Amino acid sequence: MALLIGMFGVIVMMQVFSISETQKRNATGAGDAQGAGSIALYGIQRDLRMSGYGIAVYNLLGCNLTLLSGGVVPLAPVVINPAVATIPAGDANTDRLLVFYGSANAVPEGNVITTNTAPNYRVISAGTVVANDYVFTGPVPAATCAGNLVLDRVTAAAGNNVTVANGAAGVTLYSLGQGLRIWAYAVRNGNLTVCDYVANNCGDPAQTNDTTRWVPIANNVVSLRAQYGRDVNNNTPAWTQAAIDGVINAAPNAPHPPPNYIVDTYDQTTPTAGAAVHPSPCGWARIPAVRLALTVRNAQYEKEVVTAAEPTWEGSATLPIDVSKQPDGSANPDWQNYRYKVFQTTVPLRNVAWMGVQAGC
Repeated sequence: MALLIGMFGVIVMMQVFSISETQKRNATGAGDAQGAGSIALYGIQRDLRMSGYGIAVYNLLGCNLTLLSGGVVPLAPVVINPAVATIPAGDANTDRLLVFYGSANAVPEGNVITTNTAPNYRVISAGTVVANDYVFTGPVPAATCAGNLVLDRVTAAAGNNVTVANGAAGVTLYSLGQGLRIWAYAVRNGNLTVCDYVANNCGDPAQTNDTTRWVPIANNVVSLRAQYGRDVNNNTPAWTQAAIDGVINAAPNAPHPPPNYIVDTYDQTTPTAGAAVHPSPCGWARIPAVRLALTVRNAQYEKEVVTAAEPTWEGSATLPIDVSKQPDGSANPDWQNYRYKVFQTTVPLRNVAWMGVQAGC
């Protein structure tokens, strides 16, 4: 009898232990997912709030910039799903982000070059550029880019004289400071990764699995989704989107509703020069916000189905979150045996709004 009672007690203790361990794993896994997702979203949100600093010149928006690493990126606050030559594709059904901002204290309109004997420049304003600043030469603020701009580094600066490492033609010197940030975000193999385009050529497809370049910053990430928040009609009912697009394309300087930096619609249409809808640079000036969602999966596999339907976010109508696929795009039959958490936010692009209303936009 004593042996029977002892065995019964052991069985009860084992059941209690099993239930306790299951609850502990669920709580720990959920906590890990909650922490990883919130920290990752905070990092992206912080970068998006800074995006566009140092390139707040209307005519530069959408120009291409050749970097010291050899890569080429567009001069835009944030680009959603740039060409795969810029950011190679990540996991299936996930978006990629390119975030650009500088740290210079110089005027964003640039410093007029009075004498260009590259790599030596004489500029009109002294003291606005210092050694080790990232700079590039370009046109005057009212002119468009004739070709790729080229990033350079200041080697010496004294008074009105500036010397750079390489030198290029141009009539205006634009400074991005020493804290230039060009971050490429992508979900790779279930991890949110980031690549520093200032130090690496993030567009090299052979390096996408190099964790020293594409550094994982959050694991168990199954989806990153993003949309531009676009100001299209100034909330003026008489002006339809088609009418605004027609005016912009036919007569860019004709009067039409200026931006009020209130988001009217969300989409993933990236402004490009000559586009029929939202042409660059006016299209960039009408993007006052970015909406994004980060979906994180609990690492704990459950024996029973715990997720009845795929998670959703505000943009699911046009851009659903797809967790039923593996990173390579193949079907994942076990997706319902995991728990998911969606983190989403809308980030205002303050440096776009601070540019003010541009003629023709």
